[in-house]
Amino acid sequence: MSLPHPAHPFSRREVIQAGAVGLLGLGMNHLSALQAMTAPAKPARAKSVIYIFLSGGLAQHESFDMKPDAPMEYRGDFKPIRTQTPGLHICEHLPNLARISKKWSLVRSLTHGSSDHSLGHHIMLTGRSDAPLGFSPAKPQKSDHPSIAALATALLPKRKDNLPPAIVMPDKLVHREGRTLAGQFGGMLGAQHDPWFLEMSPYHPKHYGAYPGYLFHHERGFEKDDKLKFQAPHLSLPQGLTLDRVMDRVSLRDSLEKQTDDLTRLAGDEAFDSTRQAAIGLLSNRKVHDAFSLDKVDPKLLDRYGRHSFGWSLLMAKNLVQSGVRLVQVNLGNNETWDTHQAAWPNLKNFLLPPMDQAVSALIEDLDASGQLDETLIVMAGEFGRTPKIKSISATALPGRDHWGHAQSILLAGGGIQGGRVIGETDKIGGYPISDAQTPENFAATIYEALGLPRETIWKDFTGRPHTLYMGSPIGGLT
Repeated sequence: MSLPHPAHPFSRREVIQAGAVGLLGLGMNHLSALQAMTAPAKPARAKSVIYIFLSGGLAQHESFDMKPDAPMEYRGDFKPIRTQTPGLHICEHLPNLARISKKWSLVRSLTHGSSDHSLGHHIMLTGRSDAPLGFSPAKPQKSDHPSIAALATALLPKRKDNLPPAIVMPDKLVHREGRTLAGQFGGMLGAQHDPWFLEMSPYHPKHYGAYPGYLFHHERGFEKDDKLKFQAPHLSLPQGLTLDRVMDRVSLRDSLEKQTDDLTRLAGDEAFDSTRQAAIGLLSNRKVHDAFSLDKVDPKLLDRYGRHSFGWSLLMAKNLVQSGVRLVQVNLGNNETWDTHQAAWPNLKNFLLPPMDQAVSALIEDLDASGQLDETLIVMAGEFGRTPKIKSISATALPGRDHWGHAQSILLAGGGIQGGRVIGETDKIGGYPISDAQTPENFAATIYEALGLPRETIWKDFTGRPHTLYMGSPIGGLT
């Protein structure tokens, strides 16, 4: 039997779920609004996607596209090491990824036209190379393109348990000056389709990286900040309130009468309604509870991922996709952590590459060992690469590399991706693709295809205008 509702044709269960979340001690500070829209889907190549985003821009020369034969002003200080893939060499400070190279592949030729942080974030988080009309680097706007996470949230089929299809964690990307970066939200889809943000990592504008052990400042090096705490969401009911009681209509009615004026005011709001549905879905899913319970994790597993914000984030991402979340975007480092303008080699060696290498390799191995790597696509990218030529930002600063949209290397694993492959090539100094150039649109299409979203899919903006989802073709040669 269904209960009538003046605005939404929800089932009885959905109505109860939508009304109940206002009663719950869910920790709404960890969540942002979302609404799921159904769309036709074909069988997915992968059940889920983990998008690892390296804000600031990983240097291709110091990671996956080293140029040891280039002149000194291009090649840098690090040495290449062999991997398990014949002929493939990567940075000496990525030994764990080198050891398991047959489980992942590279694209060395992803390219776009912006070397600006703000627009670069928008490009790689939305999968769109073009700047939207009226783009502002200072703030998100309704005219922005929707993020990949927002589109996945809106277009993937709605789950019966109301679990959100996409989650972004452990923080929003906020510049050290306090401005929130565009490209993370629903944009033209409308704010009701903003993805969920599980904000477990506090805003820390004065330093960067995988705290506590790898916290650093680009100029000063190692930093210590005891105030930084990785705070997993507390998913629990208020004392004395059981889930069975919440789901009982009489108890629900009596409790709703006691809600605040704010709840009454927001009850008819579309975004708020969908938030309540998804929040109760999270609360009632025991697998999600376990995903955030680091105290229940085997200490040896914690040691493998790393007892730092990178390791904790990727371990939770793995648990979330196992619980049914379709896309998890993990921001490894707060805004511009990977922006190595100065002291690039000591900072990469001591603070950036080790925790990334440890956590990403553990994620790949963990999913592989459980038989779930084939059904989980992992992608890792930043907003751009770094300049071929080494530069110093001042006479006293240690050298580094500037922004460079023309070439970056991205890593892909699982979800039907064949390991040990290298797609594309850059020139002798790592500046421009010379074969098989790939675009952000192709990158996004690879994610959409893995999730089973058909090429015919359209989405409608807040004015009702239709837009094509696929703006490119999935990257070839990987499957």
